[in-house]
Amino acid sequence: MNILVRSATLSRYSDVARGLGIDPEQMVSHVGLDRQYLMTPDLRLPESSWTEVLECSAKASDCSTLGLLVGESWRLSDFGIISLLLQHQPSLRQTLSEFKRYRHLLSDSVMIDITEYPNVCVLQLVLISGRTYPGRQRMELAIGALLSLCRFQLGAQWMPRRVHFGHAAPSGGVQAHHRVFGPSLEFGSEFDGIVLGKEDLDRVNPACDANMARYAQHYIDMQPKQHEQNIAHDVRRAIHVLLPRGRSHIDQVSQSLGLSTRTLQRQLEQSSESFQALVNEVRREQAVRYLDGKIHSITQITQLLGFAETSAFSRWFSQQFSVAPSRWKSS
Repeated sequence: MNILVRSATLSRYSDVARGLGIDPEQMVSHVGLDRQYLMTPDLRLPESSWTEVLECSAKASDCSTLGLLVGESWRLSDFGIISLLLQHQPSLRQTLSEFKRYRHLLSDSVMIDITEYPNVCVLQLVLISGRTYPGRQRMELAIGALLSLCRFQLGAQWMPRRVHFGHAAPSGGVQAHHRVFGPSLEFGSEFDGIVLGKEDLDRVNPACDANMARYAQHYIDMQPKQHEQNIAHDVRRAIHVLLPRGRSHIDQVSQSLGLSTRTLQRQLEQSSESFQALVNEVRREQAVRYLDGKIHSITQITQLLGFAETSAFSRWFSQQFSVAPSRWKSS
């Protein structure tokens, strides 16, 4: 699975890297990327190489919050061609809807899902990386960028009710995280994302211009279709989000993608893909992630992977990896 992201992500990185004493051109060359990626925002670079840039830079600078610093510096213009469209949406709900619609123009990796409750809503962010876990730096950068998107609609001083990270808290402390995200943080969570008040989702954006939004959408839709969406990638992203909620049936996934079940099945067949094989692929990735993280219990992992009983998860895992999950976790 060749996962690509927009090279504009490197522009904010360059400023942060120089502030930490790192030469961004040397670092990009070190991981095998052309320096042109630093100067041209609309190229597409491998997600794995971008992650390596972040991880190597964090190590070289001894800065465990490098990804967080890059995410903190994110601006609406960094969303590229869809920035104008996002700017003129009437509410955060519509902004997120348009972001999801045109997400493929930014990254093959990112998916945002909204779950609404009586008083709050959860913005869950999933990064598809082809690895067990995309890494602390990538995730904290992405959550920081999502926060910037929310603050454009809700005000520069707005703070979420809570921010969740699936990874453990850094050993050096979380002062920088509190400065960026506010006082309510949860590490080792069952998901990565932001919790906000239900009223925030539909707060009116006074800067919204419907005519400008229509112009922006028309302009985007007239662009050459260079980065077509891949149905298998989209299904994987949906499964990553829905699986922990026990909603991994094809009917539920097709609904989340705005497709009929029959249409989804046909598109998968045309791509020589199997829905159940994709579910199994995501389960394998997530099972290894949760077990290696040693944060979640076997019972919690059973639920997060959509199994009704621990015994069913243990049988499946043993079939997949030829070892019991309890032994894997303790190794």
